[in-house]
Amino acid sequence: MGYKTYNCDVSKRCGGCEWLAVPYPIQLKRKQEEIEGLFKGFRNARINPIIGMDEPLHCRNKVIVCFTADKSGKVRYGLYEKRSHRIIERSDCIVEDERAKPILNTLAKLATSFKLSVYNEETGNGFLRYALLRIGKKTGEVLVCLVANGETLYGAKAFVRKLREAHPEVKTVVLNINKRNTNVVLGERERVLYGPGFIEDELLDCRFRISSTSFFQVNPTQTERLYSKAIELARLDGTQTLIDAYCGIGTIGLIASRSAAQVFGVEVNKQAIKDARSNASRNRIENATFIAEDAGKFMRQMAADRQRADVVILDPPRSGSDERFLASLCEMHPKRIVYISCNPKTQVRDAEFLEERGYKLLEVTPVDMFPHTKHVETVCLLSNGKAKAI
Repeated sequence: MGYKTYNCDVSKRCGGCEWLAVPYPIQLKRKQEEIEGLFKGFRNARINPIIGMDEPLHCRNKVIVCFTADKSGKVRYGLYEKRSHRIIERSDCIVEDERAKPILNTLAKLATSFKLSVYNEETGNGFLRYALLRIGKKTGEVLVCLVANGETLYGAKAFVRKLREAHPEVKTVVLNINKRNTNVVLGERERVLYGPGFIEDELLDCRFRISSTSFFQVNPTQTERLYSKAIELARLDGTQTLIDAYCGIGTIGLIASRSAAQVFGVEVNKQAIKDARSNASRNRIENATFIAEDAGKFMRQMAADRQRADVVILDPPRSGSDERFLASLCEMHPKRIVYISCNPKTQVRDAEFLEERGYKLLEVTPVDMFPHTKHVETVCLLSNGKAKAI
């Protein structure tokens, strides 16, 4: 029996879905084999089957496009061709939320009618650079962030009014100011043109505030599966103290708080901590405390004060955790460590460090967060006691 495949006119030039021509079951098989190979040195570890998607289409809730214009001044949008600064115009995207396309089409038409100039990388002139959309999968709310090489969108009230007339699901519009000659999309300053400056969405019955700069997983369907597995591995029974390291806006810590006695979320980003506290209030959660601090430093102080954490959940960046953080983690001596990673190679490195200091890697579960790409996330359990894999 043949496998179903998916087509995209620009996939080879875009590079965003490098495995699109590979049937999805084979994608999952490749990722499973990669994880089994990476973790084969851990004798105690069980490698679970990969958690894939039932229908791996239109799963990303975050969309970023750049703008260009033809000689007549008509504004269009697209993506940069891989390893270049050439813009590929495109209409449909197989992995983006389908609600994005009509809004992007309207933005391009409005930019043309309002005679907004488009940023030129070579000269540094022009106003409109990017559009970033965040879409609430369950709430349907949409945030539109226009990234501009300037402080003011002239005619902003009329622009927003026409946008919302066409798309009432747009709950907020933000102007992000980025005057730097860089390929970094967002600048450091924003002005809210309409609405509260954020939208809300739900994960596992918790509601979260999402701004243009919030770290919020881009595949909400798989995020719920990933977080459910992580909380299952934590084996919370209402009596434990949990540390959520690299907590971001508090997503997993707040979801886990319903089964823990106390949660401490730690994150160096002050704005993320502000959002996490707001999310705790929004969900009426009183047993979660969020601290703007380096997680390693926080745990060292807890250990010095003879405080203990039973479980630590960590979800570090692609570079993984550094040795100072891991040493602090060992100093805290939690019974269970649940480690989520978007880069299994650095996770293997960190797990080896922890095993050298008495922990055992018991269980690894791959999760396909990015269908049609080579990327795979993993969640694993390490224990320093007699705990067993689930």
